[in-house]
Amino acid sequence: MSPAKRRARAYDPARTRAAVLAQLGNVREAVRGLGPEQLARPTGLGSWTVRDLVAHVGTAVTAVHRALELPAPPKQDVRVAEWPLATAADSAAVDELAPGPASGRPGLDAYLAEADAGLRALLDAHPGGRLLRTDAGALPLDDYLVTRAVELVVHTDDLNSAVPGLEVPQDRQALAAATRLLADALAVKAPGASTEVRVPPYAVVQCVEGPRHTRGTPPSVVETDPLTWIRLATGRLDFAAAVAGAMVGASGERADIGGLLPLMR
Repeated sequence: MSPAKRRARAYDPARTRAAVLAQLGNVREAVRGLGPEQLARPTGLGSWTVRDLVAHVGTAVTAVHRALELPAPPKQDVRVAEWPLATAADSAAVDELAPGPASGRPGLDAYLAEADAGLRALLDAHPGGRLLRTDAGALPLDDYLVTRAVELVVHTDDLNSAVPGLEVPQDRQALAAATRLLADALAVKAPGASTEVRVPPYAVVQCVEGPRHTRGTPPSVVETDPLTWIRLATGRLDFAAAVAGAMVGASGERADIGGLLPLMR
């Protein structure tokens, strides 16, 4: 089957909704225990502090609220796997990002609780097929929620990196959705079948033009774990450094996919 004809991955709507709410709950639980000094810590994301980053998590969730306030587009005009690539094209560099609009709020837990309650109410009130206007194009609500899982997983990892010992857990379904969507985005960006990217246990995709294989081991293979893949795909980790540090296995003449990364910011 040619890359252009590959069937788009389907995401279970109930699992996606549960994953988004679970991961938001994980962040909320962790934020309750953060003191002023921890909230003031730098994150490595431009000038953002931990407080700014937590506020941005809430903003990523309330993006659903804002999208549902707009009239529905007439038709879907983008695939969910294209969403990461649109964020990379439209966003400024990480070091130029502005703090989230709620970063000045004294009660971040209350802000996240409000975002959580609002999201639950909206999901109860709107069908999953309701189209939303997003920065990438028109997407159904169910697909847009997959992108919220990506945002939550990525920024949970950022929080854990910024606050030693925090260890916010990653919901398994949220991590799976984020891994798969970012792997599919790579296949969209570099269609082909000469390189197989494996991120066990969640995703395997073929990409990059070149000799095609039909059975057995493909000509080039890249393999890593989910969080390393997410860091690579979002520019948190350099591909060459990850290979040198044995965080990524890469074999074959087309296994150097560093030039295709990051996929999003």
